[in-house]
Amino acid sequence: MSDSSRRRPPVVAEKRYGATTPARPKRKTTKASAAKPGRATGSKSTKRSSGRKTSGRGGSGGSGPRRGPLGMLRALFGFILGLVWGLTCRLGLIMVLLVGAAVFYVYSTLPSYTELLDGRARGSVTMLDDRGEVFAWRGDQFGGVVTADTVSPHLKNAIIATEDRRFYRHFGVSPRGVASAVRINLREGRGPLDGHGGSTITQQTAKLICLGVPYDPEEWESEAAYENDCRRTTLWRKVKEAVYAMAMEAKYGKDAVLAIYMNRVYLGEGTRGFEAASQRYFGKGAARVNPAEAAMLAGLLVAPTRYAPTNNLQRARDRAAVIVGLMEEQSYLSAEEAQAALANPAELSEAAAETAGGYFADWVMSSGPEYFTRNTTEDVIIRTTLDRRIQRAAEEALDYVFEEKVREGSKAQAAIVVMSADGAVRAMVGGRKKQFAGAFNRATQALRQTGSSFKPFVYATALELGHSPNDTVIDEPWCMDIPGSGQWCPKNYTNKHYGRVTLTRALEDSLNVPAVKVSEAVGRELVRKVASDFGIESDLADGPALALGASESTLIEMTGAYAGILNGGSSVTPYGLTQLQLLGEDEPLMGAGGGIGERVIRTEAAEQLIWMMEKVVSEGTGSRARLPDRQAAGKTGTTQAARDAWFLGFTADYVAGVWMGYDDNTPLSGVTGGGLPAEIWQEVMIRVHEGLPVHELPMRPPMNGPAAVDSPGVTAQANPDAGTGGGQARQQPQRQERGGGLGAAVDRVLKDLFGG
Repeated sequence: MSDSSRRRPPVVAEKRYGATTPARPKRKTTKASAAKPGRATGSKSTKRSSGRKTSGRGGSGGSGPRRGPLGMLRALFGFILGLVWGLTCRLGLIMVLLVGAAVFYVYSTLPSYTELLDGRARGSVTMLDDRGEVFAWRGDQFGGVVTADTVSPHLKNAIIATEDRRFYRHFGVSPRGVASAVRINLREGRGPLDGHGGSTITQQTAKLICLGVPYDPEEWESEAAYENDCRRTTLWRKVKEAVYAMAMEAKYGKDAVLAIYMNRVYLGEGTRGFEAASQRYFGKGAARVNPAEAAMLAGLLVAPTRYAPTNNLQRARDRAAVIVGLMEEQSYLSAEEAQAALANPAELSEAAAETAGGYFADWVMSSGPEYFTRNTTEDVIIRTTLDRRIQRAAEEALDYVFEEKVREGSKAQAAIVVMSADGAVRAMVGGRKKQFAGAFNRATQALRQTGSSFKPFVYATALELGHSPNDTVIDEPWCMDIPGSGQWCPKNYTNKHYGRVTLTRALEDSLNVPAVKVSEAVGRELVRKVASDFGIESDLADGPALALGASESTLIEMTGAYAGILNGGSSVTPYGLTQLQLLGEDEPLMGAGGGIGERVIRTEAAEQLIWMMEKVVSEGTGSRARLPDRQAAGKTGTTQAARDAWFLGFTADYVAGVWMGYDDNTPLSGVTGGGLPAEIWQEVMIRVHEGLPVHELPMRPPMNGPAAVDSPGVTAQANPDAGTGGGQARQQPQRQERGGGLGAAVDRVLKDLFGG
């Protein structure tokens, strides 16, 4: 019998008719219903009548779900994944808390952002020429504070396009940028942190301020060592850098961070910040730069020395073209604006293009007070004696002679100094390379033997003691005994002798034997004193070779000594600084550090010497220095084996000195002081005097007749046929007494100097 309480389910589902299925009442479970798959309530599963396994998750048999190997692996993987996820979440939360705490700590220690705008450890020196125009910069140049609102929009956009295109969209650190940099570094075979850093502008700013660690001179060997340490890249330092960057963004905001960056970054040529760089390269403020100039400035960020336009203008322009492309790509410039910037690249200002007076500026820095020049912590303005017209003349003359008259590839060097009669230096060239600072300055640093350019001081001594340019001395084969060294026999450059000659002729033809005889006659110590009083401060030789320029001196010393002859016999101290004051101050801290000093020889003696030296140029060994339109006086000088060649001389307006030689003392080939140095001097002075009125030299011809100048108390070998090409018969050594006037003068001077 069938169970009357059992109902069959409807054949058609209610959903088909849109009805809602009512809740089913509970019913007793029967064997039939228990046998239906999916409705079992018992502890066992049964098979469908069709023989298929049940589709439940439990599997078959047993009192609970049974799992196969795959299920077990799946469960194990799920367990591990859950464990890792849980640990990661917890560690992540801990890291977030730690980073947050670190950021908060750094945030609390950060100073006002205005205190970070100028972080230089030393000040700057700006040098003005004799007209008050800027021509050189030294130290850490800081042109003034700029902000994101005050700089040119083109410059702001160029910086962001170049360094951090997502600057206004990240929180101080760019994970995408870091990942990209690591990928590039690995692909290029470097370590993950070597090369590209992926740093944001904020991170770079954090590095610029060395994560808040100030420079301490007592802790660091130098400022450079401190900065190198700040730039070190390690994993731990990158972490600290990121924390510092986030704290800066939180405290200062984007524009303030950008302002710190723009004011502190180094941009070549000693410039710190974009205002100083803009002034240095373009002669205008950062608020006025155009797209091409902005791109060139932004291009300095990657390598300021390499891309400095003063080092290589074309390289700087090529880099700027890349920046212009980035600005166009990121929609900071339209296609038309970008094309205009590429068609009209940035031009350097006149002062930057000239890089005038690099050697001169270095000399002023080295000769000025250290606490206001080399190690200044203030911003200093120095007015100088430099005449940029004369400086150009000296540089162009040197270039012309080496291009036209020196063989290609020659390593010979040259130096030039031009000054006024009072010692004011108007131009200085310390070597053939003139486009950078810090080079070895052969005009002020090279001690070289002076050769015959020293002889004017021998004759200055004789003239001061009452001798006349017409007095005579015998040029003959001649020797003298030197205690401890034996016999010494000076020779003329020509290896010939010319008999009795005037002092003028001896100087005019640069004869060696007469120069030594006169030096010994008037007293070697007196010659040393006169030369020293004229400003030759280097150690002067003790022996008789003093008269032939065996001593060493610098070009600026020698030129200054010749200036003393021109000004009438008073010593001068060469100087380049005329006024020093602090930036923003009206009162100067100091004035000129040189000028005319004490009188060395009488004006009459100086004017007679000038007359003798004019003959050197007009009739003697210095004829290649002759000027076409005015008088000139000077003296040649060539040292032993032609290792040094000199020409020093003057007109009524300017004194100039030229030295030529090799840095390693290699002998010059076929060069004497009367050759290339005299030609360089002539080229300089022609350019210097172009357009200037003609003035006559202050010279005085001799008025009295000749008198003999002989050397007392020396052993001599005399040739009776000297100057005639005759035989070499010897005379016995003989002692000769001083002539009346000269002997009395020498005695008086010796008594005045040494007593007794």
